[in-house]
Amino acid sequence: MSTEPGYAFRGPGLDRAELWREDPAKQQAHWPAARVVVVDAEGHARFPGSAEAPEFVIGASLFAELPEDASFPGLDGDTAWFALPHESLPEPLPGRLDLRQAALQWPMLEAAALAQARALLHWQQRNRHCGACGHALARTRGGWCARCAQCGLEHYPRTDPAVIVAVTDGSRLLLGRQAGWPAKRWSVLAGFVEPGESLEQTVAREVMEEAGVPVLESRYAASQPWPFPMALMVGFHATALPVEPVVSDELEQARWFSLAEIEAEVASGELLLSPRLSIARWLIDDWMARARG
Repeated sequence: MSTEPGYAFRGPGLDRAELWREDPAKQQAHWPAARVVVVDAEGHARFPGSAEAPEFVIGASLFAELPEDASFPGLDGDTAWFALPHESLPEPLPGRLDLRQAALQWPMLEAAALAQARALLHWQQRNRHCGACGHALARTRGGWCARCAQCGLEHYPRTDPAVIVAVTDGSRLLLGRQAGWPAKRWSVLAGFVEPGESLEQTVAREVMEEAGVPVLESRYAASQPWPFPMALMVGFHATALPVEPVVSDELEQARWFSLAEIEAEVASGELLLSPRLSIARWLIDDWMARARG
């Protein structure tokens, strides 16, 4: 038995329509009726109206022609979507909402479109010059490529893979907490993939580094784009030896929880789990469903 994934950004998202990226004329033709995701420098969505319902601006209401700094995330049916930095607008938009709140409040497609736009614009803002020769970059392919006119190198948006893992010893779940988290918040363990490392190797290394627990085997469960700013969380279930956790400087605490302990401590308010917008919470809920079953 397992639970159906219900976390944010898992889809359905926009049709990325990659062939349109090479067709500026087609993008221009669809700009006037397009929906535009406007993102400010802090990564917040900007829009007219209330934050409770997304009211994305229409292309023609901003500019008569497709602006040079607009990017093309994709299509929703026949409607084109574009992403635009807030600072490029002639007048600021009053509505403002961060991505986590959008994931909780907005429909799935709109939240996924914002996540995609936020990650893409973040990459653009931090990659304005060539890493090889230092020359200024020019964006092409609807914002998905940055080319250097001096050395010819092409740069593409980066995604940072990370594993996130529900570790069990057969009857208990391993949870940890970081010092900077809210009081009583615990979650499953996670860490970034290093060069030359498989995902399974990362699971074993991270669990050992963070909690001193040897992993015996791991299996893929699900994934979640996590644009804070540009990660991909790859979820695993893992089985480990039932040794007492010993934390490093990455965690403040780590301990094994039985199903009964999780349920009782959550009910009493002594244990706060990850919010439901994250794959971390889904992995915990999925382990609990399997333990009950």
